[in-house]
Amino acid sequence: MQKYSKQTRLLLAVDCIVFGFDGEALKILLIKRGFQPEKGNWSLMGGFVQPDESLDQASNRILKELTGLEGVYLEQLHTFGDPQRDPIERTVSVAYFALIDINKYKKQISDDYHAEWFTMKRTPKVIFDQQEMVELAKKRIRYKAAMHPILFELLPSKFTIPQLQNLYENVFNTAIDKRNFSKRVLATGLLIKLNEKDKAGSKRGAYYYQLNMHNYYSKFQAFMNFIPNPDSISAS
Repeated sequence: MQKYSKQTRLLLAVDCIVFGFDGEALKILLIKRGFQPEKGNWSLMGGFVQPDESLDQASNRILKELTGLEGVYLEQLHTFGDPQRDPIERTVSVAYFALIDINKYKKQISDDYHAEWFTMKRTPKVIFDQQEMVELAKKRIRYKAAMHPILFELLPSKFTIPQLQNLYENVFNTAIDKRNFSKRVLATGLLIKLNEKDKAGSKRGAYYYQLNMHNYYSKFQAFMNFIPNPDSISAS
């Protein structure tokens, strides 16, 4: 096989950042790293790309092997290539991120690598430059969520307005006026009100809603009227 001469060996890896929402808090999925260096410490789902697979194939394989998750939409985020990012050998990593409804995938999670969900405010330290990956993923999600109602994909098929508001407050790390939020979100025409109520939080209860798929793509720009400017939100 012909090869490029005078070139240095370079390893290629992928890291998967999986965010989930359980109806109350935005969380991130981490595992215990299974090999040195940093063995036993909390980590994103990562591994090396094999010669016979694409980046997308590698990310899906690694996520399934380390957590049991499959059928999750992963989007490529950024390439991290600092020469000193891995203390063992020069490794370039391509980061992917995903948004999922935790309850939908709960039964898939494997315990082989101690996969565990952490709230964004109580996330333990992760290895190498993975915190940088997480922060960049959070910024990307805020930007995308301000331009399109992608966060509905984190919700169950039926949900309450307080749940929806809680999700947006978690993602944008900011408080949103309750009355104003309800008024504006209902004005978008994106939601269908159901006769059923969630009475877990109070006797009065909160009505459940469903996403109006007919209006999902045609009216999503109305959603931008009350979502905070992603450029003005801190990365914390």
